[in-house]
Amino acid sequence: FDIETGKTLKSGGTSFSQVMGSAALDIAKKDPSVVAISAAMGDATGLGPFQKAFPKRFFDVGIAEAHAVTFAAGLARGGMHPLVAIYSSFLQRAYDQIVTDVCLQNLPVVFAIDRAGIVGADGETHHGTLDLCYLSSIPNMTVLTPANGEDLTSMMQWAFQQDSPVAIRYSRGSCGEPFGFPVPEEPKNYRLRKGKDVDIWAVGTRLSDAMAASALLAEHGIEAGVVSLRCIKPMDISLYEGAPLVVTMEDGYVYGGAGEHLGTLLPSGTRSLHLGFPDRFIEHGSPEDLYRKYGLDAAAVAERIKREIEGKA
Repeated sequence: FDIETGKTLKSGGTSFSQVMGSAALDIAKKDPSVVAISAAMGDATGLGPFQKAFPKRFFDVGIAEAHAVTFAAGLARGGMHPLVAIYSSFLQRAYDQIVTDVCLQNLPVVFAIDRAGIVGADGETHHGTLDLCYLSSIPNMTVLTPANGEDLTSMMQWAFQQDSPVAIRYSRGSCGEPFGFPVPEEPKNYRLRKGKDVDIWAVGTRLSDAMAASALLAEHGIEAGVVSLRCIKPMDISLYEGAPLVVTMEDGYVYGGAGEHLGTLLPSGTRSLHLGFPDRFIEHGSPEDLYRKYGLDAAAVAERIKREIEGKA
């Protein structure tokens, strides 16, 4: 915020929240069974336009995330197709309801999980660094993570065609620019660059730094392939092309994260290196500073891979 005026300063560009809200509105216009649920964060999660267009299909249950999920399950059992939009750190409050009320019954609830990964100014209590770990462990749940706005729109459209739970988790702030590749209609992983020495599989918005790290490695004669890891669960490694080293990058914890899951599926003898946050609560700080501190920016990732290949790690 501006110290003199007290006015909030907003980052430029379209946010993931805005893209999600726009996609939800478009889907709801075509499907009268679609309803949206917020836990006192309607505007913040991008659902303001949905609420204005469909006031009788929008429900704000207040700061009661567990109730929001159980309510969604009841609506789904009644033939509706609910969207639950909640911040990643707040969704933790509804873990039991996600497991028992939604996933155990395999109900078609779409979870739009905002503020996943590092959130910056909101502090350590609001980092969304746990969702990949706890959501991927639940049977019947599909877990998706878009790299940009195009990805998110495509995933939203796909999610509402499913008859089972789907969680889409995305970062705070600007959704960035398209990467210039055709977005698959299904949320499959996508290869952006080939490389014989190492493969970098990047979760969500970590893709930008993965591409930059690949370019830095090329300056040292290291050919690094890059894959956009868009679908965390079910995990698909069909794009693996035999690189001797596979490196994963994610904005969540290494223990129990996407990288560890991927590593268990690689052919025997393939080395893997999983880059994410260590087993500690992550302190307050800007995303840029925290990614740099924990070795998740492009320069640090390139250097770590270089040392790994040279046997100096």
